[in-house]
Amino acid sequence: MSPTGEQPTREVAVVIGTGGMGQAIARREGCGRRLVLADFDTASLERFADVLRDEGFDVTTAEVDVADRASVASVAALADGLGPITRLVHTAGVSPIQAPASTILAVDLLGTAFVLAEFERVVAAGGAGVVISSMSGHFARLNAEDERALAVTPAEELLELPVVAAVDDPKAAYPLSKRANQLRVQAAATTWGARGARINSISPGVISTPMARQELASEHGDRMRTMIDSSGAGRIGTTTDIADAASFLLGPAASFITGTDLLVDGGVVAATRQF
Repeated sequence: MSPTGEQPTREVAVVIGTGGMGQAIARREGCGRRLVLADFDTASLERFADVLRDEGFDVTTAEVDVADRASVASVAALADGLGPITRLVHTAGVSPIQAPASTILAVDLLGTAFVLAEFERVVAAGGAGVVISSMSGHFARLNAEDERALAVTPAEELLELPVVAAVDDPKAAYPLSKRANQLRVQAAATTWGARGARINSISPGVISTPMARQELASEHGDRMRTMIDSSGAGRIGTTTDIADAASFLLGPAASFITGTDLLVDGGVVAATRQF
């Protein structure tokens, strides 16, 4: 309590998407802060929130459809009303075995653009954000013109870009969206910096989450296991690996790091490069 008898204003951490990685990051970043959790699946959201409340976390929940800018803006306004937003982590997304190309583009590509734009308006000076991309973005092959368009085109116009509109295969929509995430984070670093804030992305490899386990059980499972076995780490990643990376990027040790992508894949991408 301050000398005037008023409660000090507490920092706010926002986690969008409460799957495996979102839960691990929320536990790490929510301690001692007001924690705002947002997800489209309200039943799972409230179950996780209740667990955290039982453990002593200060949790506020919000339903969000990241493909709807007004919905994202509502979450940003809610969080801003609770105190200074010093942590933002955006983990929401769908994979090629979960959704058609149109949904992947709306959620993974457009949704991320909306989150970056709306939270740029409210992030506190000294704050930081992390967007969860994917190592698949490092395999996308795009020309310089398309990459620039994906980086700087106004969010509402993204789905109309020729490079996006031409995609109708989920297996192509996913790496395109994740590469766009990396590019838009890079482009956003300057405007976030004008507010005294930082923004970075993390590109996980194969992480043991429900989504990844679905992938491993699919027709692509053998290829994924081969990638893991040939990597430097030689193991599947854990949600703790991603929470550790997010904690570093959000914290003071990364104060000179912004607009970059941290590849956390156990060396899979390195093992597939042809030198």
